[in-house]
Amino acid sequence: MSQPSFISPDLIRQRFSKAMSDMYREEVPLYGALMELVEQTNRHVLDNDPQVAQQLNSTGEIERLDLERHGAIRVGTAAELATLARLFAVMGMQPVGYYDLTPAGVPVHSTAFRAVHEASLQVSPFRVFTSLLRLELIEDLELRAFAQSVLDQRSIFTAAALTLIERAESQGGLSEKEADEFVDQALETFRWHHSATVTAEQYQKLSAQHRLIADVVAFKGPHINHLTPRTLDIDIVQAQMPVHGITPKAVIEGPPRRQFPILLRQTSFKALDEPVAFTDQSDTRGSHSARFGEIEQRGAALTPKGRALYDRLLNAARDELKDFPNEANAARYNDLMAQHFSEFPDTYEGMRQQELAFFRYFVTEKGLAAAELKTMTLEDLVSGGYLRVEPLVYEDFLPVSAAGIFQSNLGDAAQTHYGVHSNQQAFEKALGRSTIDELQLYAQTQQRSIEQCLAALGH
Repeated sequence: MSQPSFISPDLIRQRFSKAMSDMYREEVPLYGALMELVEQTNRHVLDNDPQVAQQLNSTGEIERLDLERHGAIRVGTAAELATLARLFAVMGMQPVGYYDLTPAGVPVHSTAFRAVHEASLQVSPFRVFTSLLRLELIEDLELRAFAQSVLDQRSIFTAAALTLIERAESQGGLSEKEADEFVDQALETFRWHHSATVTAEQYQKLSAQHRLIADVVAFKGPHINHLTPRTLDIDIVQAQMPVHGITPKAVIEGPPRRQFPILLRQTSFKALDEPVAFTDQSDTRGSHSARFGEIEQRGAALTPKGRALYDRLLNAARDELKDFPNEANAARYNDLMAQHFSEFPDTYEGMRQQELAFFRYFVTEKGLAAAELKTMTLEDLVSGGYLRVEPLVYEDFLPVSAAGIFQSNLGDAAQTHYGVHSNQQAFEKALGRSTIDELQLYAQTQQRSIEQCLAALGH
């Protein structure tokens, strides 16, 4: 009996990413302008910086550059989150990392669904930052109960999507035809709806508690609130956005500009006001703002030691600023970040020697041609030119940066402070499984590359 022919989850994810981008470009025309600006910037960098071009070509990352993007979605209930986890699993995406945004005044906690193996990431690095609303943070008990009742009445997945998820789970995958239908049906969960599920007054009450609460509760589905292409030089994009009629947020989130980028830098344009019809209105006289454009530049993934140093330097700069970064203090914030981060080595070899970043190892032509290398250590092989190293791309997110992006698009009035602690246990209970430690994934990728190199060299 022949085995059923299933399409790779990586290819389903690749198709879904393209379909999502096409849909979002239609819904938010400025996203298209943003994509064009990023493409122009990336071409400029590749034409003018041979070192970057060589690195991307030698690691194979050049193939994924145009595919690179992440989305963000916010859901309201444990059941919605658990089903999303199953939907993403069909596409080979697992929950990596736990992010608590409440310290920055955003009443959600989150994870990132993404591929976890370097081979899968090369096919499609698409990732979705997924947040769960913390209803327990709504102080007004009557409003909290109302929000819960509204969320309990909605279904954010089509019946066909749920059927296909169950089929993928029971038979171990999807056929070509089923995969295409799955992409079409899954896309409906992320689509924008102009009709709200509450009255104008109820919307205002939810919004007064926190604008993000209104965004999650008041609509038929969670709608993708941004898609993010990857640029090779975010400072050029930040400077060029106003030239293209796009107003960027005041500061770039993440580390300062460096010759050798680390972690993740992000910027965005303000959320758009979009017409909405509330349940007590016959037309779209109301409005809601939630969806925005974002750009990211990804650098080297840091080790626990490197991340501790990054967090210390970031906190020192922010403590000295004594305020949220904004238009009024943007120049001073950038200066403080540059001053404090002068302590962080700005060469890949410096980061590697101090074990601040993760790397992939590759056998060179010299290494393949050499006869006897068994007695040499890893460091000897690198220094002798038998192996070369390239930094591992940071595939994940930064809580402070994510909160900064959310806040810039919710308005300064949304900067509420919640006197609560993170609750990873509750999040994972809602999710239906544990989140994966991203640092372990980077360590495993680095170790795999070392073992493959040593095997190729006869070690």
